Amino acid sequence: MSHTNLIVTLMSDDKPGIVSQVAKTIAEHNGNWLDSHMVQLAGKFTGLLRIDVPDTSMTALSNDLKALSTQGIDTLIEQEKPLAEPLGNIAVHFELSGPDRKGIVSEISKAFSIVGMSIDKMQTHCSSTPWSGEPLFEAKGVLLTSSATPLDALQDNLQQIQDELGLDITLSTPSP
Repeated sequence: MSHTNLIVTLMSDDKPGIVSQVAKTIAEHNGNWLDSHMVQLAGKFTGLLRIDVPDTSMTALSNDLKALSTQGIDTLIEQEKPLAEPLGNIAVHFELSGPDRKGIVSEISKAFSIVGMSIDKMQTHCSSTPWSGEPLFEAKGVLLTSSATPLDALQDNLQQIQDELGLDITLSTPSP
């Protein structure tokens, strides 16, 4: 029997039972829950999941997942497609912190993109500095790159952003 992997995005007002209802719907169609990332943010529950489903059940499962909107669970469903080219096999970790201001994510993501790095994971957080109560922006994540990517060029680009926006940015590559 042939199978297809689906990528499903969920969004709902946060309430108990969302994951249970989605998992039940997937199981009813002989789907297999493979990977997921879920978070509650500002009263909303969001999830991104990858599931395996028999081709004979794919349409019915998609329809039933979309029907969850009547329960306040919105879904977006896409078939997984193979990557045209690999994102890279070298992980570069980054962390940054500094005064919160508009454009930080835009500037750093542009610097990553210019040198051909892809964001594999990224978390951001705004809080207040303990000493002054001023808004503090923090981000950390993992970039994927190939061995040909010039890390020196990225360092140069990030140094300029650090100077302009008053950020502390560090890059590291995990030890093998």
